[in-house]
Amino acid sequence: MKILSIDTSNYVLGIGLLDGNQVMGEYISNLKKNHSVRVMPAIQTLMNECNVKPAELSKIVVAKGPGSYTGVRIGVTIAKTLAWTLNIPLSGVSSLEVLAASSGRHFNGFVSPLFDARRGQIYTGLYQFEEGRISSIMEDQLIMTTDWAPKLNELSQNILIAGNDLPLHQDILKEILGDKAVFAEITEHNPRPAELALLGRNKPDEDPHHFVPNYIRLAEAEAKWLESQSNQKN
Repeated sequence: MKILSIDTSNYVLGIGLLDGNQVMGEYISNLKKNHSVRVMPAIQTLMNECNVKPAELSKIVVAKGPGSYTGVRIGVTIAKTLAWTLNIPLSGVSSLEVLAASSGRHFNGFVSPLFDARRGQIYTGLYQFEEGRISSIMEDQLIMTTDWAPKLNELSQNILIAGNDLPLHQDILKEILGDKAVFAEITEHNPRPAELALLGRNKPDEDPHHFVPNYIRLAEAEAKWLESQSNQKN
């Protein structure tokens, strides 16, 4: 079973190929460049390197958010198109779950992955590995860092915190959590596309036409438009 995984939900661009229990290849970059012009060449390059033809793929797995509104949309659109064109299953995985799995698979405690959401806010959730399987302890959410840290401080175990945006929030987390906070190494901040493929392997298949990403919040422009429409009706 050959699985192609796609993650464009944040600055990290990740493409992975999983064949059964073997990672065939991964492409990862952490650059502030437009995913829309890079993702298809990255997919093509990786598949060529691994000698895999599109017709050999068994499933598409995509990081479905949260994260950058545009980034999530790019990855999901490509994944849906490929799954529909190739007539193969599509599954989505939380972008935060992928980051938690990439950094905390062997951590004895809770894992709190995070992406910056601006204005002091983060996208985050709480995960834990038990017997090699990851489970969600607190659902993915949009929250102020100053509100999230006290919630974590109530927990009885240490918390591994990971994400490329960690430096933006690290001081607040350290101040409130103290020694309970364990900060991931810089090599653990990139969500791995192979982990995405592995997590998505047993996720339920979804109809590409009805697959919905998880933005958690609307894009600012869309929110303002909806607000203006509501005001006009009133």
